[in-house]
Amino acid sequence: MTMTSAALHMDQMYRHQRRIYDATRAYYLLGRDQLLQDLDAPPGTAVLEIACGTARNLLRAADLYPGARLYGADISSEMLTTARQSVANSHHSNRIHLARTDAISYETQALFGIESADRIVISYAVSMIPRWSAAIDEAIRHLAPGGSLHIVDFGTMEAMPAPARRALAAWLARFDVTPRLNLQAVCEAAAVRHGLQCDFRQSPRGYWAQVVMRQP
Repeated sequence: MTMTSAALHMDQMYRHQRRIYDATRAYYLLGRDQLLQDLDAPPGTAVLEIACGTARNLLRAADLYPGARLYGADISSEMLTTARQSVANSHHSNRIHLARTDAISYETQALFGIESADRIVISYAVSMIPRWSAAIDEAIRHLAPGGSLHIVDFGTMEAMPAPARRALAAWLARFDVTPRLNLQAVCEAAAVRHGLQCDFRQSPRGYWAQVVMRQP
């Protein structure tokens, strides 16, 4: 799928959903706030979110880390419309910068005027990006020395009852969401390739998983 076709597909999906996205996703996109708490972004830190959607996470990060510099990118112009409105209506309109791009090929210098990012966030997006392992490699490429990549998404769900797993998978498929059951293995392999440290953990029952990949 090319960037143009992927963008059109996402725009079609979110043209109406974007208006209720945050209200409806709060109940099942779990672990996002824990990820933000774990960012540890002191003043001057450049925080980039790939597939930032409505900017919900960036706005919360702005509250948590008043001195951080915040950037968000998304392939969907529809989602970015909502993101820009939300940022403009907040107290952080001068701190959050947004741009449209693919998750697997971009340049932060061209998008935001920064060479790299100290913290990169991918929140519930690897389960939607067809070439998701390439998106992880691309994010690592943009990490600053000493930086870290933070991922949260659906976990293996291995401790959930089988009927619940099947029902959840079927429901998520309606939104083109596919939990990446090999997320840990893919991230650990990427960490080896790029010389990073990789920490993986899951919530009870494996509903959501969090990965932190750090420059040594």
